[in-house]
Amino acid sequence: MRLGMKPRKSFFSFPRQWSLAHRRGLRTFDAWPAAVRGMVWMVTGGVLFSLLNTIARELTLHLDVYQSQFLRYLFGLFVILPWVWRDGWRAYMPVNMVGQFWRGGVHTLGLVLWFTALPKIPLADMTAIGFTGPIFIMIGAAWFLGEPMRQDRWIAAIIGFAGVLVVVLPKMSGEGGWFNLVMLASSPVFAASFLITKALTRYEKPGVIVLWQALTVTVLSLPMALPHWQTPTPIQWLGFAATGLLGTVAHYCLTRAFALSDISATQSLRFLDLVWASLLGWLVFGDVPSQSTWLGAFVILWATVWIARRESRRKITVPD
Repeated sequence: MRLGMKPRKSFFSFPRQWSLAHRRGLRTFDAWPAAVRGMVWMVTGGVLFSLLNTIARELTLHLDVYQSQFLRYLFGLFVILPWVWRDGWRAYMPVNMVGQFWRGGVHTLGLVLWFTALPKIPLADMTAIGFTGPIFIMIGAAWFLGEPMRQDRWIAAIIGFAGVLVVVLPKMSGEGGWFNLVMLASSPVFAASFLITKALTRYEKPGVIVLWQALTVTVLSLPMALPHWQTPTPIQWLGFAATGLLGTVAHYCLTRAFALSDISATQSLRFLDLVWASLLGWLVFGDVPSQSTWLGAFVILWATVWIARRESRRKITVPD
């Protein structure tokens, strides 16, 4: 090699460089305030759930809704099993078995209501009704978990909800009849499920919670799926595999968010899901966002950034 020339990098050095960069990125992320890290996990989960809902709605238009519910969680269970095989079943035994089954049962009830209404009401109506969930969660967190309901969290939630109304009220068609009420009934049930999850994160690992949710929902959904079973097409099987992967990772993100932050502090971020839904509607279905959508998205984004900045200034102690 000539003097003054830099040594050529081997092809095999790139994986090592990527690994080092990845570790540096993780250290940087871990240095962020706990509340901000919790919000990042929550936003990531919201994006994944938006993708999941888009695929799930298409599947329920062609297959029985309860079969769709069962297969979505069955494939979610398949996603987790390689880690269970690697670490051993003992590593995933919960501290509170009763709490895991309570969470799975409550979540299954919410899913039954949600999947029943999913193919029957317009997307705008479904989105509007679904965003009542954060309000139920914030109230429940104050009543049952003893979390401080600071004034700025209420302000962020109210402003974010107002942004949602700006988007959906001009589009409310009133179609769907009683299915609107069925979808609305799922919101407090899901809120109860998420509150149980928050309580479980105090002594359970995120992977344990996600595994037992997938297991309990799969078992409880099977009897409802069998009476109207239809054999899915290859494309539909692929769709269920995608929902299983997206749902498992999304629930893991939510569990990490709940472990890092007060659950009430993260709820205003759920209003960002409307932005993702609008983008997916444009990309997948060709729906061009209206002026009310852009205005509401701006209001939601403002509320999200505002509460994120305020939460980042608070010191939160997170157990190891």
